[in-house]
Amino acid sequence: MPRNPVQFQKGMSDADFERLYGTEKQCRDALFAWRWPKGFCCPVCGGDKYSFIETRALFQCSTCRSQISLIAGTIFHSTKLPLKTWFRAICHITQSKGGISSLELARRLGVTQNTAWKISHKLMQVMHEREAKKPLTGRVEMDDAYIGGKRKCKRGRGAAGKVPFVAAVETTDEGKPQRMKLQPVTRFTRQAVSMAARSILTGECFVITDGLPCFMAVSGQGFSHLPLRTSGNKALQDSTFKWVNTVLGNVKCALVGTYRALSGKHVSRYLSSFGYRFNRRFSLPDMFARLAYVALRTPPMPYRLLKLADDYT
Repeated sequence: MPRNPVQFQKGMSDADFERLYGTEKQCRDALFAWRWPKGFCCPVCGGDKYSFIETRALFQCSTCRSQISLIAGTIFHSTKLPLKTWFRAICHITQSKGGISSLELARRLGVTQNTAWKISHKLMQVMHEREAKKPLTGRVEMDDAYIGGKRKCKRGRGAAGKVPFVAAVETTDEGKPQRMKLQPVTRFTRQAVSMAARSILTGECFVITDGLPCFMAVSGQGFSHLPLRTSGNKALQDSTFKWVNTVLGNVKCALVGTYRALSGKHVSRYLSSFGYRFNRRFSLPDMFARLAYVALRTPPMPYRLLKLADDYT
């Protein structure tokens, strides 16, 4: 049986990381190239001439004399950590299929667990904002799921401590999975599913769901919708919802195995990080640079905002 070329990608090894980003200067040079691909551009006046103030690590525009930090206005804004530490964190987060816990990340980076948590959640916020800009299209399998918490008395839907979310997988005409979206909702009602559908789908979607009544809201948003009643029909369930079920199984196993437990108020970041890696799995070595590039274009996320509950429908 031939190997899956996606699964057996080499990715970025520790040796590759040290060769490319082993020094602080290499990290700064890489950030400069990603932030200003066409050369320095002053954010105040647009000037392209500058001088570098080594004592303060600032760029000074030769036209308007404004002083600009390489990381100002980015997700790295005001960080006291070396850029190499951030780069190592990006490497670990992008090259780990199931993610990495803040405790394990702290051990690898040589920082406290609290610092590692801030780093990982800021980077997952970058993934979250990036994923929000790319809705699914074409044939989409959609299903409902729960994650987290313990069952207390009540079983099944609505069990205490669990976060409900909608899982959607875009497939090709040949039935191969392309991209996925995992969208938390407050509960499985038509209003909540309607808002989730508007967020993760485009008008060209053909959506296949089970017969859960709340999914009728998908049709109300103008999407082509095929609800299927699969109760007791395992063959239909396995064939029609193959990839969304596969994705859900992988995500739940990875979350339990990597994080053990997670806070429900931050669940959208965790789910978005899985989606981000899955949707870019065809080029694992490039995922590092792609996340760093987007991080430079994501506004700062102070800790006081980072620790707040996620805002999801």
